[in-house]
Amino acid sequence: MQTRTLGNQGLMVSALGLGCMGMSQSFGPRPPREEMITFLRAAVERGVTFFDTAEVYGPFHNEDLVGEALEPVRDDVVIATKFGFAFDENGAQTGVTSRPENIRAAVEGSLRRLRTDTIDLLYQHRVDPDVPIEEVAGAVKELIDAGKVRHFGMSEAGVQTIRRAHAVQPVTALQSEYSLFWREPEDAILPMLEELGIGFVPFSPLGRGFLTGQVTKATQFGEGDIRASLPRFEREALETNLALVDLIKTIAERKGHTVGQVALAWLLAQKPWIAPIPGTRRVERLEENLAAADLELTPEDLADLDAASASVQVQGARYPEAMQKMIDR
Repeated sequence: MQTRTLGNQGLMVSALGLGCMGMSQSFGPRPPREEMITFLRAAVERGVTFFDTAEVYGPFHNEDLVGEALEPVRDDVVIATKFGFAFDENGAQTGVTSRPENIRAAVEGSLRRLRTDTIDLLYQHRVDPDVPIEEVAGAVKELIDAGKVRHFGMSEAGVQTIRRAHAVQPVTALQSEYSLFWREPEDAILPMLEELGIGFVPFSPLGRGFLTGQVTKATQFGEGDIRASLPRFEREALETNLALVDLIKTIAERKGHTVGQVALAWLLAQKPWIAPIPGTRRVERLEENLAAADLELTPEDLADLDAASASVQVQGARYPEAMQKMIDR
């Protein structure tokens, strides 16, 4: 597996990481724990060194799972996790919070569940409008100075917020959605990241399954599958959006690869400091994704993919309204 460096702080990761959220929530019933532990270790055996989790995934279940699975190989992997949500006495998520005392408490819990002394990359999961970002960055800086965190990251943050945070504590990576299906970061985010020397970690690089070629007009999303509530996947939007998949499929067939592999290879070709984190729970899908790192797209391929993306106006918001309000732009 090729490696990439995120940011100017020297954080080296596998070119393709693994998003772990779906092992605990959002995509139907939670798989058996032992099955997922075996799967995570299989990912390491296949060269993945970059694993993405968060305290809110589950909540808490995902960090515990990742911690147990990766404990035997802890020195060989990079674990990224996130703080930024509040929970009630029953563990249910109740909103965002990035008060310094909450950050410190979240990190202690994450360290315990991940069975580690240090978090490699700590993201603010969502910007808290009630806490100045300088206070957030300052709290993370203290945790870095104390040796409990190595690198500071942000998720779904806007340009000005990132600049202000970076002035207090250098930001190593930004995590936001980016794919052939969602190209908003190209307008202002990517130029700013390049200017400041910040790496980019695209989540949902396959459009939550759209760019695998497995979603069709007839697809029904079962109970517990977040896509059933996303405007993009509503019937009318779905039919429009699948036109993009059809265009990419033509290029994929020309290359002798899958739609998903071409979509991931396109992302990798955008910048050398981009490391996508496609999520999956199946070894065969993992192996398919990882093969994208060896797929070289020609300038003609890239131009054709850009033209395909530009020709289809993607329909539907990324999130329902309540979730959309949590995005800082």
